[in-house]
Amino acid sequence: MKTINGAEFTTENHGMSADVINKAFLATEEDFLTHVKKLWLSKPLIASAGSCCLVGIICGGLLYIANAGDSRVVLGRLEKDFKEVKAVQLSSEHNANVESVREELRSLHPNDPQVVVLKHQVWRVKGIIQISRSIGDAYLKKAEFNKEPLLPKFRVPESFDKPILQAEPEILVRKLHPEDQFLIFASDGLWEHLSNQEAVNMVNTCPRNGIARRLVKAALHEAARKREMRYSDLEKIDCGVRRHFHDDITVIVLFLDSHLISRSSWLGPLVSIQGGGGGVSGTGNC
Repeated sequence: MKTINGAEFTTENHGMSADVINKAFLATEEDFLTHVKKLWLSKPLIASAGSCCLVGIICGGLLYIANAGDSRVVLGRLEKDFKEVKAVQLSSEHNANVESVREELRSLHPNDPQVVVLKHQVWRVKGIIQISRSIGDAYLKKAEFNKEPLLPKFRVPESFDKPILQAEPEILVRKLHPEDQFLIFASDGLWEHLSNQEAVNMVNTCPRNGIARRLVKAALHEAARKREMRYSDLEKIDCGVRRHFHDDITVIVLFLDSHLISRSSWLGPLVSIQGGGGGVSGTGNC
């Protein structure tokens, strides 16, 4: 599968812009669907594979945030009058449990009364999936993948002539200010257990090195508490079963210290990355 090169997109389109990012998302989507088509007969389950996509780009003093799915980015911003670092959410989740998302889906599919279904007290697109935007999920993008040999549980009974899910991201463009301290990029597994402000408080008060790991651990402790079990017992559960206790958690923390970036001495990592649920993790600086 071809890799989408961001530098190529910016060169071809004369610089960074929301339109360039949108084109990159759609090119990635198209490339993945082409890959699905090639493997359709031998590995049909790939048609049910999909991913949320959350992107942050800093270019020319501007911050670009592009989101498709239910991951979230939160800014920690210094409020000088109160001497506090406040949480500012910079993205919105494309999840059918959000009323505005359900309204958008119904607007896009006015002839489909079952485009969103309440199932076991959870709103789902076609009664199957919670997110309304993603990369992949070909079975809800093209009718040619909504049939055998795909497993019945992924197939919707009615055919469709346009994608049920979207790949287009929601994009925010924002000027960076000296008060902007750091950004927390995380999958929904983190935000199910920590509020925006709780996460910001932790990043603001804890050492930078390994801060993403600390956030993941805090979320897992909270997940264990909600299940009335010990964290040590939660850790012993096999990865396949753990999904019933908490969602996958991936966290990236990016520090926006312009005075550190401009200095030659390295005083600590500017980026901390951690993946939960048995994933590979690491910490580094840039």
